[in-house]
This record gives sequence, structure tokens and C-alpha cells, in this order.
Amino acid sequence: MLVHTWCSQINRKITLGSELRSLIEARMRRTLEGIEETLKSILENQKISIGNLKEETQSLEKSFNLLSQKWNLELLYTLFFSGTVSFSGLKRILGVNSRTLSDKLKSLMKNGYVKRLVEPGPPLRVKYMLTEKGRNVVLLALPLLYYLSDWPSN
Repeated sequence: MLVHTWCSQINRKITLGSELRSLIEARMRRTLEGIEETLKSILENQKISIGNLKEETQSLEKSFNLLSQKWNLELLYTLFFSGTVSFSGLKRILGVNSRTLSDKLKSLMKNGYVKRLVEPGPPLRVKYMLTEKGRNVVLLALPLLYYLSDWPSN
């Protein structure tokens, strides 16, 4: 699985101390409990049908499919940790070819995750940065990726 593979690569690079890890896990548990409580409340109070729930879930697939494509999460995390980065900087950091990088950036911009900044020249400079949506996705995906990477394989 692509996400799991990428998580494993990240885990090799980032090691958390046991105290920090415990704090993160405690926050994740509280967050998961809060999400579960909210969903149960919505289902009870709004009487959502299974059909409507299925439609809502299917509408999320497009976003998940986009984010799980090769290079997209790496690109988002690179921008998160590096701030604004030029095309050549992204290419060098990620080790991806120009065409692939260009396609991924266009797709992420079209979906509102990345913003293109043009600095007038001479020379003209183009940089990329996360939008608020992109930043939030990175912050929300990190606990999921962390959780998936520690999940025991059966």
C-alpha cells in the first residue's frame, strides 16, 4: 500500500521520544473519541439513511484517491516543512522528474491544496506553497499515517 510504504519511509527519518509519542497518542485517542461521538450524534439526531451515508462516503473517494497517488503526499509534506519552494527546489528535494512534478503540482493546485506564487523579475521566479486547505490536510493526515504505520499487520 502506497500510504503505508511512505509512512515507513517517514518513520525511518523521524523518531519520536517516548514522552512525545505518548502525548501524541493521547491526543489522537481524544480526537478519535470526539469524532466517533460527533458521528453517533449526527446519525441519531438527523436520521441519516444508509444510502445518504454511502453517497457521502463515496464523495470522499476523489480526495483520498488524489492524496494517495505517488508523490502527492511527499509534495505536500515537503511544502509544509519547507514553506515556499521553487520548482527546481522541489525537483531536487523529491528527486522527481520535471513532467511528473509539473503534473502533480497542477493537480494539487486545481484541487486547492497548493498555491503558485509568481515573483516579478527579472528574473521571474515561481514558487509554490500550501494553501490553508493543504496545510490542514497535512496536519490531519499525519496522525492517520502515523496510526497506519504502527498498525499490526494480520
